[in-house]
Amino acid sequence: MFERIREKLEILADAAKYDVSCSSSGSNRKNHNKGLGDADGTGICHTYTEDGRCVSLLKILLTNHCIYDCAFCVSRSSNDIKRAAFTVDEVVELTMNFYRRNYIEGLFLSSGIFKNGDYTMERLLRIVKKLRVEKRFNGYIHLKTIPGASPELLHEAGLYADRMSINLEMPTESGLKLLAPEKSHEDVKRPLALVQNSIVKYKDEKALIKNTPKFVPAGQSTQMVIGATPESDKEIMHTANAFYKNYSLKRVYYSGYIPISNDTRLPIIGSQPPLIRENRLYQTDWLMRFYGFKVEEILNEANPNLDVDIDPKLSWALRNLDQFPIDINTADYRMILRVPGIGVTSALKIVQARKFGRLHKDQLKKLGISFNRARHFIRYADSLIQLRDFEAGHIKDLILSESNSKYSKTPANQLSLF
Repeated sequence: MFERIREKLEILADAAKYDVSCSSSGSNRKNHNKGLGDADGTGICHTYTEDGRCVSLLKILLTNHCIYDCAFCVSRSSNDIKRAAFTVDEVVELTMNFYRRNYIEGLFLSSGIFKNGDYTMERLLRIVKKLRVEKRFNGYIHLKTIPGASPELLHEAGLYADRMSINLEMPTESGLKLLAPEKSHEDVKRPLALVQNSIVKYKDEKALIKNTPKFVPAGQSTQMVIGATPESDKEIMHTANAFYKNYSLKRVYYSGYIPISNDTRLPIIGSQPPLIRENRLYQTDWLMRFYGFKVEEILNEANPNLDVDIDPKLSWALRNLDQFPIDINTADYRMILRVPGIGVTSALKIVQARKFGRLHKDQLKKLGISFNRARHFIRYADSLIQLRDFEAGHIKDLILSESNSKYSKTPANQLSLF
């Protein structure tokens, strides 16, 4: 019996690794009535919260059987792989036993779709309900929404899960129809809207009735596969922006396409996913969410794709040198945020520090900015050159050469770290 469970775990944990939307932040579910676990302020391994804490989750599929034949998915129906499925009780016992052994502090549960959406979602619901009600488990639970599941099942699941997510799969409808003709973006939008409306409703009721139950307290997220279809970065980020606005998503995840089949509809790329492009998309996402940038500022008809060699914030600054340099002692917070090399925390420190006097070079360095990068775009109290009359290309080359020089001075036995 134990050997069979271990075999299932190996198969279904491996299949789950392709889902990168394994977030674990934003919940404040606390232990009560001598239950087990606590989703508030915990920290484990293999996934990270927005403030940098590391959180470990048991990340598995309920099953890798699936009725769909999506070309990009390892669990597609036509793929010749080992199939397995947990029972409801097996997932519950695995979660509880792993938690008691301090292996995990939460559960990320997804599934292939067998029979239909309701059949699969009903089993996922039984698992989380049993964990919460019978086992009194208060740890973090991230539950995948199954497309096609009934509103009643989704609503009940939201009362037990901390976060719910459903994968958009491809950035555009045309790309999805090419590789997964049985699916559509509407199948994703409907459950996202249902859960979002319920989140708002429960939040409003909570303001009036103190004992209103929690409903998906950590919000929703989604995931797109990048590189399997020919969308530009502009199309990808416009899609992400629309879903952030329409469904108040906590995160959009960008998963670089990993070649897993010889389907002629899929691009021929190396064995590694497009990690640099994936990273640039996450950086752009960050600029949209925390730095006040609009998609059109970073990506437009003239610049439909992100630069590979420099980050999107530096790329934007080099295309808009007419807005620089800014005076760090008088510029507003919004413009300070747009300076390459200055992050949110450093920008706040600058605004606070300059209340006590004009800021000099040494003070700026102590505030944690990347001075060698930022210096091309700012003036400060002891600036030697008030305006750098350099072309964008010259500044770019200078910044890149300084970065390369920093790494070239690294001892040989540490180069592998970079």
